[in-house]
Amino acid sequence: MQAPSSLPAGYLAAFREDEGYLNFASYGPPSVPVLETAAALMADAAQGAVGASGRLHAEDDHARAVFSRLSGFPLDSVALVPAASYGLFQLAFGTPGAVLVGAAEFPANVYPWLRAQQAGQLDVRLMGAPGVPVTPELVAAHLAPDVTAVAVSAVDFRTGRRTDLPALRELIGPERLLLVDAIQGFGAVEADWTVADAIVTGSQKWVRGGWGAGAMALSANALERIRPALGGWTGVENPTTYDAVEHSPRADALKHGVTNLSPFATGAFATALELVEETGLGRIAAHIQASAGFLIDSLDDAGVEVFSPRHVGQRAGIVVAGFPDGNAAEAHAALALAGITATLHGRHRIRLSPHATTGRETLTHAALVLAGFA
Repeated sequence: MQAPSSLPAGYLAAFREDEGYLNFASYGPPSVPVLETAAALMADAAQGAVGASGRLHAEDDHARAVFSRLSGFPLDSVALVPAASYGLFQLAFGTPGAVLVGAAEFPANVYPWLRAQQAGQLDVRLMGAPGVPVTPELVAAHLAPDVTAVAVSAVDFRTGRRTDLPALRELIGPERLLLVDAIQGFGAVEADWTVADAIVTGSQKWVRGGWGAGAMALSANALERIRPALGGWTGVENPTTYDAVEHSPRADALKHGVTNLSPFATGAFATALELVEETGLGRIAAHIQASAGFLIDSLDDAGVEVFSPRHVGQRAGIVVAGFPDGNAAEAHAALALAGITATLHGRHRIRLSPHATTGRETLTHAALVLAGFA
């Protein structure tokens, strides 16, 4: 892979996480501008000056506009959510018919569908098993005439394998909905998100905007077919006309709104997205890919098994180290003693996830620590 161009000094200076931080698939430490935005908005709220509420809630439109540009979806197709899970629940309770869901999905992309099925809203059909990625072949084996939608993650949280969304789109055709949990991909990879009918993501991981905000984007087909079953008072026409009458849902993606969001969170989200936009998502993604590739090579040299894809087009920012002897917990404890933060997945796996700001010395150090447990 061609070496990525250098990152702007301003981008690198915006972050202050510990050198040993390798856990961006769990959460990404926010930038200084994000902290400053949240503090300024909180200060504005504390003052309670005339017009403060309007200024604060204008951050929603700010975040939606930047997300629209980065995702490729029109502004009217974008709504904000307080977390990715909230958006997935909106999709699950609003989607009619029979939905295919990977059994190996992260629980946040399983429980909404199960809860909707238990409420009698749809028919959920689980595919595969833990450790079995969602591939076009797996979906094809379960596809039936009555299937109306397929729900997948853009990136597998266990291995970092990217789902081939264009191939799934071609397989299921335009008449079925392709619904994507994008939280492990958005901000980490370049992708044509518009091949999906819906994407949902959160601010706290690769975007590095902190907790409390996220976004959902819908295609024209999804806007028409996915009902605002969980939509609340902010998702209707004329919401501030308090006439004790049920109002009609909005026509755009905002019909899925439940209530007002935290302007501190949406403002932080907007600032984080703007930093990605200004720096260039392609440039950031290339550095994440390069770091993941360097880490894989370092683990190979250390004799540590790697469970993540090696091909650049198949992986994102997650690299999973394997421990066949079941001593992953001991290795994870050794990483912590060495000042390295990672995620322990059971007895046999450790998930490491570098970002564009991660130094090569950290990756080499992590591999050397894990070498003693290979």
